[in-house]
Amino acid sequence: MKALVTGGGGFLGGAVVDALLARGDDVTSIARGDYPALRERGVRTIRGDLADPVAACAAVDGVDVVFHVAARAGISGSRAAFRRSNIEATRTLLGACRAAGVRRLVFTSTPSVVHTGGDIRGGDESLPYATHFDSAYPETKAEAERTVLAANGSDLATVALRPHLVWGPGDTQLVPRILARARSGRLRFVGDGSAVIDTTYVDDAARAHLDAADRLTPGASCAGKPYFITSGDPRPVHELVNGIVTAGGLEPISATVPLPVAVAAGAVVETVWRGLERFVSVGDPPMTRFLARQLATDHWFDISAAKRDLGYAPEVPLDEGFARLACALRAGEH
Repeated sequence: MKALVTGGGGFLGGAVVDALLARGDDVTSIARGDYPALRERGVRTIRGDLADPVAACAAVDGVDVVFHVAARAGISGSRAAFRRSNIEATRTLLGACRAAGVRRLVFTSTPSVVHTGGDIRGGDESLPYATHFDSAYPETKAEAERTVLAANGSDLATVALRPHLVWGPGDTQLVPRILARARSGRLRFVGDGSAVIDTTYVDDAARAHLDAADRLTPGASCAGKPYFITSGDPRPVHELVNGIVTAGGLEPISATVPLPVAVAAGAVVETVWRGLERFVSVGDPPMTRFLARQLATDHWFDISAAKRDLGYAPEVPLDEGFARLACALRAGEH
């Protein structure tokens, strides 16, 4: 199979590339940055912006399936920047796929598209899209997902995956941020840390993408639908966070902050960050309203549909994931 992975130099995109290469598929990656390590492993690399039709057409030339993993995440950046990366790039890519006769596209979405700030316990794909968003990331991902699913048809089959909190060795977001805050003594649980959430080990998230691609054809049961992807093992936030903390060789934490305080602090920090961004690149803020609510509410999902329609079966138990992460961290991997 000839596959294009957008964002193949990123954490999840790189895992999808690894899974494809491991089974002998021919892989192309497009990203805005340069990733020599991909070329060294036989991946055809294209450096470009997917919102540029020329770059998008070059990327899809000759491929059988597209894994659209690339996205602008976090909260830093203007709304226009999020729209360009998450909506305009997706629309341009869909147009390039149609022009090139690509028949399959697997889109990486996020459960955040349905999160309204309250508890979600065993939520399935019948959950409606949120009507209000605290940040541009889930808002633009929701519009992009709707666009992808609406594009499904006889010429191009599409499916959207919503992997929840992807983590593991090589993570550049969740794991390093938790460990950095734990080392500095600034890590706190919002509420009492008892909110139950589920996560997705990176190898399982990548495997779900291949499962979806293998089942996806025009008219297939999965075509035109979204699917929640997790490791199928919801745990309290304190257990998940301390699993990562102890994997990093640190003492478990127990400090807490009330939810109203965290939400208020998040609102203030967001305002300050937006002001600073006008003058200097500051990265993502340490707390946001969206993050505060995510950390204090139950949100775990039913993956029965992915098991049924995609043949998805998580293979890395949570505790084994922590053990693998600990080994990687001891070996000096990020």
